[in-house]
Amino acid sequence: MGKLFNITEVSIYLNLVDAKNKPQNHVLRYWEKQFSQIKPKIINKRRYYSMEQVETIKMIKFLLKNKGMTILGVKNALKIKINKLDDYDSHSLKVDYYKKSFKDKSKKLLEKIKRIKNYGKKITLKS
Repeated sequence: MGKLFNITEVSIYLNLVDAKNKPQNHVLRYWEKQFSQIKPKIINKRRYYSMEQVETIKMIKFLLKNKGMTILGVKNALKIKINKLDDYDSHSLKVDYYKKSFKDKSKKLLEKIKRIKNYGKKITLKS
């Protein structure tokens, strides 16, 4: 069994926060009721999600927010196993999801490399 994440950690990770940076946990609780694929483990009356469930929630968020699908549309997509990558269909929803995920990870990696390069440099003042 892998690491479990509480509902607030998942909300922050998925950027489900309001204008004051308060996690919108109610969104995840609503999605739990709508999608049978999301079943958190409840320990001491707290919700904990596995990494696989976080990936499923991430996919649901991508389809709802970025692709503009309805909840019914996402339910149907998950029922027909849209989560499987279709090698022959370059326009599939999963391909777009992986493209966005890859771009986000690349940006984070490039920012880390830039910080590492600038870490040991001396700052000199030219007069």
